[in-house]
Amino acid sequence: MSRISGIFNILATPFSADYAVDYESLRRLTRFQMDIGAQGLTILGVMGEAAKLSVDERRAVMDTVIETVSGAIPIVVGTSHSDLASCIALSQAAFTAGADGVMIAPPPLDDKSDPAILALYSEIAETISGAIVVQDFPPVNDVIMSPAVLAQIADAIPNARYLKLEDPPLMQKIDAIRHETDKFEIFGGLGGMFLLEELGRGASGTMTGFAFTEILVAVYEAFKAGQLTEAEAIFDRYLPLIRYENQPQINLTIRKAILHRRGAIAEATPRPPFNAIDAGTLDEIDWLLRRVGIADPTERVDL
Repeated sequence: MSRISGIFNILATPFSADYAVDYESLRRLTRFQMDIGAQGLTILGVMGEAAKLSVDERRAVMDTVIETVSGAIPIVVGTSHSDLASCIALSQAAFTAGADGVMIAPPPLDDKSDPAILALYSEIAETISGAIVVQDFPPVNDVIMSPAVLAQIADAIPNARYLKLEDPPLMQKIDAIRHETDKFEIFGGLGGMFLLEELGRGASGTMTGFAFTEILVAVYEAFKAGQLTEAEAIFDRYLPLIRYENQPQINLTIRKAILHRRGAIAEATPRPPFNAIDAGTLDEIDWLLRRVGIADPTERVDL
């Protein structure tokens, strides 16, 4: 069975008040995610603010998390970069450090044709032997990957067997990809908002940074055990919180505010540029926690 399966938390990158990477908080957050049941970690994703980090910072974050986890759960490292050589170097470094996979989205391309996309992943795959998670998230690169080209990637590249799909309509695209190939393990994202439906269409899990990982794990475990009514009940109970956290423009800021309330990070601030949240939003977070019955966010949710 593949180690890349289930609920992977897209790990936030903590910063200090002066916007330096807070490595002590990073270790704390990593341990926190393990304690609340994350089945894997995906680090240096879009919501991990990878684009705001230097290459040296990205390597240091990667090394810190891998060292802290020490093989207990699988780790996928985001190695997307506008410069192909940097992407390859980061990918090679990730596997040398002990990562289980790398997640790569195409950079913004002048040629966005299917052959160009396939050629890009083929070139990367020639330089590494470990697992590649293909990231399909058009807002970050303005690259649309059709089900046909995704199937070509899966069929042509033996180590590209995983797909992080965030190109709506999600469930319809899962079916369209499945019609083309059965070689991908497909993961959702988008804050976990469609986890139950994604699992229903055959997804292998999700990779998302939702601040209450244990809730998504409980949904996944119930679904996999054939306890659909229980999975539905858990998902529906906490859906208002999932929905609220994933607001466009301020989702990361809300997520970090919640992680701060959970005691997982010392400072809630993202690194600039970011969209701030106001006092009303902070009050609404308290209201949401009360509505879904989370009395003490520092404790693991009792499900």
